[in-house]
Amino acid sequence: MTSFGKVLTAMVTPFDSEGKVDFGVAEKLAVHLVEHGSDALVICGTTGESPTLTWDEEYRLFQVVKDAIATKGQVIAGTGSNSTCEAIEATQKAAKLGLDGVLQVVPYYNKPPQEGLYQHFRSIAEATPEMPIMLYNIPGRTGQNLQPETVAKLAQLSNVVAIKEASGNFDQVSQIRRRTPPEFEIYSGDDSLTLPMLAIGCSGVVSVASHLVGEPLQQMVQFFEQGHTKSATNIHLKLLPLFQALFSTTNPIPVKAALRLQGWSVGGTRPPLSDCPKSLQQQLEQVLKEEKLL
Repeated sequence: MTSFGKVLTAMVTPFDSEGKVDFGVAEKLAVHLVEHGSDALVICGTTGESPTLTWDEEYRLFQVVKDAIATKGQVIAGTGSNSTCEAIEATQKAAKLGLDGVLQVVPYYNKPPQEGLYQHFRSIAEATPEMPIMLYNIPGRTGQNLQPETVAKLAQLSNVVAIKEASGNFDQVSQIRRRTPPEFEIYSGDDSLTLPMLAIGCSGVVSVASHLVGEPLQQMVQFFEQGHTKSATNIHLKLLPLFQALFSTTNPIPVKAALRLQGWSVGGTRPPLSDCPKSLQQQLEQVLKEEKLL
């Protein structure tokens, strides 16, 4: 069974001053992340601003990042769509690039019932049987929740190997853990919930904060797995102000602002996302200084 690791970074997409994807910065950032605590990179997910990227931009990003990090880490491509046919086509193209897995978000806006969700993901899995699939449940953005019983059915498919769970519902996560095989990996989709989700059987986190604190997050997971829960809790509590600041407005606005403060030329966000408010920039600067990240 495929394992994507413990700390996976949902990587931002850098833009230049004209709003075009800056593939050179993407290369450098990808290498930096896998050298500072990230086991894998998720490209063109929510944090990567996939709704405002063209498919051509996404395919090029997949290839650029894959080439940049080579064997240093895994690359997981965001190829999800609310069109099943489109998701299949994108996943087939990702498979040809030799990527390590794909992230498949719950179809958004059209709100399929649970049977529709099952058939959507099953169709993608059967069309690309060699490609490991991570499901992505984020009902606050998609308008539909992937229920535990549906996840359990999907986990019976050989290449559906993991889920990024961002519902924030611990009962739901517990039910998924009870209903799926031990090798099926559950990842926290929220940095601030990683530690409590480890306690109910999660493998790690698909993280935003790992752009800045990948190594401490790795250490937190390792401490927990070694039974050093107090040490893990201390790291969690120390990083909590950063977690909260990074989600004080719509992701990825804050994390891009934080990276710019560190000197990374990642640019802003594409419309309709707006600029980072000055008050939040000041808050981020204070938190980064307190964490000795500036």
